[in-house]
Amino acid sequence: MMNRTMTHIVLVVVFGTALTLAARADDSCSTAKAAGNWGFTLTGTLVLQAGAVPVAAVGTLTADAAGNISGKEARSVGGDFANETITGSWTVNSDCTGTLTAYVYESSVLTRISVASLVVVDNMSEIRMVQQSLTLPGGGTLQVVITLEGKRLFPQNTNPQ
Repeated sequence: MMNRTMTHIVLVVVFGTALTLAARADDSCSTAKAAGNWGFTLTGTLVLQAGAVPVAAVGTLTADAAGNISGKEARSVGGDFANETITGSWTVNSDCTGTLTAYVYESSVLTRISVASLVVVDNMSEIRMVQQSLTLPGGGTLQVVITLEGKRLFPQNTNPQ
């Protein structure tokens, strides 16, 4: 009887471990899993020859399973306020890191192209970004130190797309 009980315990431990490893394999991130509606706050500084200029924004972003993004933001740059729209793309890798490219428009006119590195955290319910580059429509660039923090608007629905 003792031998049979030990066999059952060993089988439970082996199969339980296999199920745990299978569940962990499904824990990877992806662009499709990151699809959904996000709210964000952006803060930082433009580094200009005349000096540092503070930047802040709040907005929403919608991402689809194919990696397309669209959204809007209300931003202030050195006290100059504007409402802007955003289009672009992002990629989320299996290790939860990725890249976002945003085309930002004011009154339907392209004002800049922003590229950011990102990481999705907290069971894909939050996102952190740091801006890599800011390119103006004519091709010029500005130095920036800008970060973004976002949260999924409907965390119980992690992939509505």
